[in-house]
Amino acid sequence: MRLPLPLIRCLALPLLAAGVSSAAADPLVVPLWADGAPGSQARMHEAEVVGMHDRNTPMVYNIHNPSLTVYLPAAGTATGAAVIVAPGGGHMFLSYIHEGSAVAQWFAQHGVAGFLLKYRLARDQAGNSPYKVEVDGLADAQRSIRVVRSRAADWGVNPARIGFLGFSAGGELAMLATLHGDAGKPDDADPIERASSKLDFTCLGYPGVRQDAITITKDLPPAFLFSAYDDKRTSTSIAALFLKYEAAGVPAEIHIYNRGGHGFGIRQGPQPVASWPQRLLDWMGDRGYLR
Repeated sequence: MRLPLPLIRCLALPLLAAGVSSAAADPLVVPLWADGAPGSQARMHEAEVVGMHDRNTPMVYNIHNPSLTVYLPAAGTATGAAVIVAPGGGHMFLSYIHEGSAVAQWFAQHGVAGFLLKYRLARDQAGNSPYKVEVDGLADAQRSIRVVRSRAADWGVNPARIGFLGFSAGGELAMLATLHGDAGKPDDADPIERASSKLDFTCLGYPGVRQDAITITKDLPPAFLFSAYDDKRTSTSIAALFLKYEAAGVPAEIHIYNRGGHGFGIRQGPQPVASWPQRLLDWMGDRGYLR
């Protein structure tokens, strides 16, 4: 089902909850590559498709020009921290509001620069995707970190306080970006590529990762992990992943809520699972990222 973007925005208003407002009507959208992503230049001008998944989740797919949508704190409220947000959707689509823009806006309202990442989809719902998670998805994640770090001064960001929050399939990207960060390419003609893609912290929301294929080493950044006990897709694997962080001596915090299922994102209400954004913010403060 395909719907025009204005209608999607109206349908999605209930999701802009938990203290999240519509903020800027037209936030800044920054393509990750000015001339198109490597290998996707011929399709960079194709329109993204916006629709509804399961009748209640706004989604976007057919993404060939990956981008960051920028949500900055109000003047005088910035902490210097930044979080890049990668929505989930099984690499078929992006749940771009309740796991994306609404999350980035919530961060901005709490002094943290939020960046919604639209990345290329390995199993794009449009069909016949040429992309791979570990190649193109990872390239988009790494490039998003470089873009934020290279423009840190413009956006009021401390380049040593950049984190990446991934939900479900976006959590797979977050883990890949964590494991494959580099110091940049000092001789590259593109100044953005000279910036480091190493993260300062990692946030994993019910991530779609196979923890048995992941090795955590002591040089990785601190991590914040959260899921729900009744999400059998991730509750066991995320607990095992936390133990790997602990065994490697990498600081980590985990929250497994009693109820929430898979894909709860940011939500309104008294349910304990709705408190995860504040718990994450508390953790960031405790780690010194908000000073």
